Amino acid sequence: MMTRLSEDLFSNPVWHALHGPHRHLALAQGAACRYRADVCPFAAIAAPADGAFDALRSLLAPAESVWIVDYGRSVAGLSVLDALDCVQMMLPAGVELPAPSAEVEPLGEAHAHEMVALTDVAFPGFFRPNTHRMGYYCGVRANGALIAMGGERLRLAGHPELSGICTHPAHRGQGLASAVIAHLVGRHRREGLRSWLHVGAPNARAIELYTSLGFERTRNLMLHRIARTG
Repeated sequence: MMTRLSEDLFSNPVWHALHGPHRHLALAQGAACRYRADVCPFAAIAAPADGAFDALRSLLAPAESVWIVDYGRSVAGLSVLDALDCVQMMLPAGVELPAPSAEVEPLGEAHAHEMVALTDVAFPGFFRPNTHRMGYYCGVRANGALIAMGGERLRLAGHPELSGICTHPAHRGQGLASAVIAHLVGRHRREGLRSWLHVGAPNARAIELYTSLGFERTRNLMLHRIARTG
């Protein structure tokens, strides 16, 4: 049976994060809101309406682009540049993960440049200098270098999103991503929180990993990258 996440919250998670636990990271105008550009490239509107898109445009610099859920139609002053089909997944309460198989250490502001460099190998542009302010981050090192990491991105009440999970290509196949996930989920369980995540639908390798750990699909969301054109 598929795990369910509230349709009200999780069909527009950026909006609810920025009007909830992440309101301190929000820039808002009317029916639109966004994260600061140095935090992450996500924005949201309350509903697809001309006024909301006008408000969103006012929050963007000329030629700046952001990702937004499911409202990717071109309107005056905005253009759709790209689309990404995402699978939303959640870890059921009864699923137990093994203990981390590698030493995982906390990461913070002092390590921001390392986190940006590592995530740029996997998904360039999504992790920014202040993305670490969205939640708790951690990683694995080898000979002093950060080789695997992950943390929390969108935050909804009682539901932190796992994100930024990646391993340097030279160190894949060692179970490091699983160790990072197990560490994060362990923290969530101790705090009474439910772990969830988004993964690109074409990323079969990542979906296979999350499924093997017990995560279940909830729904697909279409992300569109929208740019201000004037």
